[in-house]
Amino acid sequence: MGAGAVGCYFGGMLARAGHRVTLIARPAHVEAVRARGLRMETRTFDEQVPLSASSDPAAVAGCDVVLFCVKSMDTEAAGAQILPHLRPDTLVLCLQNGVDNADRLRAVLPAHAVAAAVVYVATEMAGPGHVKHHGRGELVIEPAAGSEQAAAALKAAGVPTEVSADARAALWLKLIMNCAYNAVSAIAQRPYGENVRGDGIPAVMRDVVDECLAVAAAEGVRLPGDVHPMVLKLVEAMPTQYSSTAQDLARGKPTEIDYLNGLIVRRGEALGIPTPANRVLWALVKLLETKRPT
Repeated sequence: MGAGAVGCYFGGMLARAGHRVTLIARPAHVEAVRARGLRMETRTFDEQVPLSASSDPAAVAGCDVVLFCVKSMDTEAAGAQILPHLRPDTLVLCLQNGVDNADRLRAVLPAHAVAAAVVYVATEMAGPGHVKHHGRGELVIEPAAGSEQAAAALKAAGVPTEVSADARAALWLKLIMNCAYNAVSAIAQRPYGENVRGDGIPAVMRDVVDECLAVAAAEGVRLPGDVHPMVLKLVEAMPTQYSSTAQDLARGKPTEIDYLNGLIVRRGEALGIPTPANRVLWALVKLLETKRPT
């Protein structure tokens, strides 16, 4: 549900392994997939993968698992669209940025199993029906009814997947990574590897991470080890990746910045923790969202 770059990659991997997969996406994307299949251009293969595609949320009917991949701002609306069509035992996996999507979706789908999934993958849509994979591809899934079965299917399809009771901490770690990288990539319209070599950027990223860590601690989130080296290590795996926020801005689309740096700002205000570096990045991206294409 919401078959952009993330949904196409993981859905495509499952389809390639023989599972029946339907991508629910925008019409241009659906038409391309119906005509030619999904082109998966990855580091190890470049194939046209046959699968189904639809623009109708009712296409979730009868499925075992929904990979819920819509933008954070669309969580409640998309949840309400699929609600009438879900089987009682369908598992809904939230493959989304941010830390509160699963909780928000549970409020819409109170009778269904909903689990957060932490996504570590660098992908982009290179055109209708064409997903390009730049690196990684792991998932960490929150325990829920059906999580183990879904994880087994994903692992068998070549997706490194684990079910972890520490998924909340992993979600926060991913949020911190996004806060450090996404807005900078969006503002500069440059990939991670170039940005970290910019004058003053590593110091800005450190300030952002320190603020995120202070908010996480106040929220009672216990993160494993020293986060700063983990943040710096990300660029080694994805030096050519543009953030999803950068990709959205380049296409003139709204970004998820309110659920990344903006969430840190809001939680910081509520908890009495200053977050000036996150506030500046959030405000600049919001300003760029209003810029008309030239």
